[in-house]
Amino acid sequence: MSGIILTLNAGSSSIKFAVFNAGDAPSAPLIRGSIAGIGSTPVFAARGTGGMALDNRPFAALDASSSHDAAISLLLPWLSEQTGDDPLVAIGHRVVHGGRELTGPMRITPPVLNEIERLIPLAPLHQPHNVAAIRAVARWRPDVPQIACFDTSFHATQDRLAQLFALPRALSDEGIIRYGFHGLSYDYIASALPSHLAPGKDRVIVAHLGNGASMCAMRGGKSRATSMGFTALDGLMMGRRCGTLDPGVVLYLMQERGMSAGEVATLLYKQSGLLGVSELTNDMAVLEASADARAREAIELFCYRAASSLAGLVPTIGGLDAIVFTAGIGENSALVRDLICARLDWLGVLLSPSENTAGAARISAPASRVDVLVIPTNEEAVVADACRAILNGANCTSID
Repeated sequence: MSGIILTLNAGSSSIKFAVFNAGDAPSAPLIRGSIAGIGSTPVFAARGTGGMALDNRPFAALDASSSHDAAISLLLPWLSEQTGDDPLVAIGHRVVHGGRELTGPMRITPPVLNEIERLIPLAPLHQPHNVAAIRAVARWRPDVPQIACFDTSFHATQDRLAQLFALPRALSDEGIIRYGFHGLSYDYIASALPSHLAPGKDRVIVAHLGNGASMCAMRGGKSRATSMGFTALDGLMMGRRCGTLDPGVVLYLMQERGMSAGEVATLLYKQSGLLGVSELTNDMAVLEASADARAREAIELFCYRAASSLAGLVPTIGGLDAIVFTAGIGENSALVRDLICARLDWLGVLLSPSENTAGAARISAPASRVDVLVIPTNEEAVVADACRAILNGANCTSID
């Protein structure tokens, strides 16, 4: 198949994009870039094959009043200029929440978009911006098929017990269950594992550590349990999100402190995590460079919570053959990897300090009973592959 595929990952103030050959191709994109600072000071940056910086002049028109729609209205014609005669044959979107109905890649139709919008309360930091990007593309290129790929889909293989909360059955039946997130990242890592692990080593815990963070216990490349639950607020301590929290704290804040639901949501989603504990920043690299004791405590708490969560996932897969670190912090912070693994020595986890500092693909010491790997994730490649499969007529889930 000739042509190109565009992948979009729309956040609250950014749009990350990548361009892939629509034919069977390696996972490396032809173009990768982003429009950051939407709503304040937009900054466009993109690089082509070989890392060459690409023209950003058309995006000088963006300013503080520019929306996602305005950004996409410039991105699509710019893309045509960069790719010449190669037609745009599909646009794939990372969508955070698919709920119970949207369990695999699918073409975006009006019923699908309605379901995506219905799930906005379950992913308030992400889903509204996913919807905004889909609607913007529909306005500017209604002729191009749009395909949604859901972060929750990868976890649909979990057993029912791994999905249930200990709530009244009626609430579970209406969809208040554990969904899990970062599924596109985990899907990519699962596809990469066979080239890193010996046959038979299939009990793996992947630590996707970034501003948003979670873990996934896999067996045979399938999700068996994950740290995130009903929303992307659960589980690990994150950049701005608190992670797992005694629900009594929420009741106390509302009943005794008089906080509204909106105020509590802002506290838990935007003012907690590394930022809240350090009172400095949610940027791990900045915290590591700081001499402030609060910064070190935030890092230590992040790693303590991560190690505890990882240990708690081991029984779900009957043991542990490998740990994989990925995403921004997982791929780049030797300190975080060291502090987490130091708490897991009782599992036979032993790092090689030199390999860890160098950020090698395999950072476990020869004597370690558990392989420890660093594998860069590639969510865009997963979205592009899903688009290719659907364009080639593969079966995909749908709703009427």
